[in-house]
Amino acid sequence: MRRILAVLAALILIGAAGLFALTRPATVPEAAIAAITPDLARGEAVFHAAGCASCHAADGAEGEARLILSGGHSFATPAGTFVAPNISQDPEHGIGAWSKADIVTAVMKGTSPDGRHYFPAFPYAAYAKAELSDIVSLAAYLKTLPADPTPSQPHDLAFPYSIRMGVGAWKLLGVSEGFAVDLPDDPQIRRGQYLAEALAHCGECHTPRTATQALDTARWFAGAPNPSGKGSIPNISPAKLSWSAADIAAYLKSGFTPEFDAAGGSMRDVITSLANLPDEDLAAIAAYLKAVPPAE
Repeated sequence: MRRILAVLAALILIGAAGLFALTRPATVPEAAIAAITPDLARGEAVFHAAGCASCHAADGAEGEARLILSGGHSFATPAGTFVAPNISQDPEHGIGAWSKADIVTAVMKGTSPDGRHYFPAFPYAAYAKAELSDIVSLAAYLKTLPADPTPSQPHDLAFPYSIRMGVGAWKLLGVSEGFAVDLPDDPQIRRGQYLAEALAHCGECHTPRTATQALDTARWFAGAPNPSGKGSIPNISPAKLSWSAADIAAYLKSGFTPEFDAAGGSMRDVITSLANLPDEDLAAIAAYLKAVPPAE
């Protein structure tokens, strides 16, 4: 019996060590980005495509005020309320003291400069699919934006969602660098897929989740319950979205549907960001949405 208990204890220790190794926070080292020359114009485009201002600008901010990333926007979910942090260039309350590698690590790996897992309300599961050079350029562009001294507010999460250690295990299931759906090898569709899946993270809202809260890629864009508990997020696969590609591109530019209804809720902020992209990028997203498999 003593020998059996010793073996069990050893197996538990080995399993714990293995789990720790698999779930420890990943980083992007400085050496990995040292040879990449950032492009500020590209970084600005990534900023708009990724919707950074939609979450991190103050509620109601418009125009140039959307470049002041003071945080504070709250997101109600079944796990509790997440609050977007200050990511302005303030060195104390924002990310002004972070290196480019710190920013790239946060965006693509969901890891803070002090080695903690970020909660996946920060859509790094999508940004993990992005090109490293795009995120390096984004980091450089963020460095050009204003500082704001507003302190970040804490999340208000229910147990057990408040335990960050569990996020490392979730990343094993919820983060993949591959794209969600296989599509024709068409340059416009591929560009749209990159913009929609890796940067604009459309699937984070429009795709239902599994029991582990990973995206259910078998039902890509099939719609999902609103995390706030109020209503639902619509199905934007061809099973329900019958608009033409031109109609979709026009909606992403103007916020008006073919029936002249206006985008509502959080989609207003999304369109405010996407409208800054060139028309060919909006057309690429539209082509991608027309190409994804219909999902019920």
